[in-house]
Amino acid sequence: MADPTEETVAAPPPTPAAPAEGGLAPPLSVEPTAGKEPEASPEKAAPPASAPETTVRSRGFKLLGEDTSVHKVLGGGKAADVLLWKDKKTTAVVIGGTTVLWILFEVLDYHLLTLISHVMIGVLAVLFLWSKAMTFIKKSPPDFPVIQISEDAAVNVARALRNDVNRALHLFREIALGHDLKKFLGVIAALWVLSEVGSCCDFLTLVYVAVLMIHTIPILYDKYQDKVDHFAGKAHTEARKHYEVLDTKVLSKIPRGPAKAKKET
Repeated sequence: MADPTEETVAAPPPTPAAPAEGGLAPPLSVEPTAGKEPEASPEKAAPPASAPETTVRSRGFKLLGEDTSVHKVLGGGKAADVLLWKDKKTTAVVIGGTTVLWILFEVLDYHLLTLISHVMIGVLAVLFLWSKAMTFIKKSPPDFPVIQISEDAAVNVARALRNDVNRALHLFREIALGHDLKKFLGVIAALWVLSEVGSCCDFLTLVYVAVLMIHTIPILYDKYQDKVDHFAGKAHTEARKHYEVLDTKVLSKIPRGPAKAKKET
């Protein structure tokens, strides 16, 4: 017969844990319900990815046209690199040489024929004495290369000049026949501006200023293209308004030359 003192006694229920200091109960873990994702806390939420920056320029007025770079307009070759200061050594040589020539002719009052004669005298004297010195010390004289202008180079230059001259002659003929009033006014304005500039300075100074301008204006425009195009667009709009008024009141009443005959295809 079993001893009553050995009967098993049920264990008491576990006592709940004591609350933390401050009377706050510990946070309870909540299991996510099926089909729903747990909401991310606002502190740990990742910021939205920023949209990639685009470098597309505005579709406003463009002096050079849409999608046309300054380098491409200048030819895209060695000359464009020099004008845009990408070949800094060559650009510095061109500007430095032009400045030296301008100082010689304008500041020091040197003459072109005198300069060429003195340079040729110095070069020929040095080369002649060098050759004689090599012969005197029984060494082989210097072998100077034969410099000649190739036929292809001469033909290419002649063709380029021929195309430019023919284009200018065609423009003058169109203006003389009264076919294009805009070109007539543009050429007259350009010649008038050129005459005014020529009365202020001589030809050599004008050439020197032109060299400096073609080496500074392209690179400045390439750097500030958006701002220049913005102001140029405003000026273009105003100019068109004034031209339309002038064309309506004056130009449309001027008799024009005979119309050009269309070529039969």
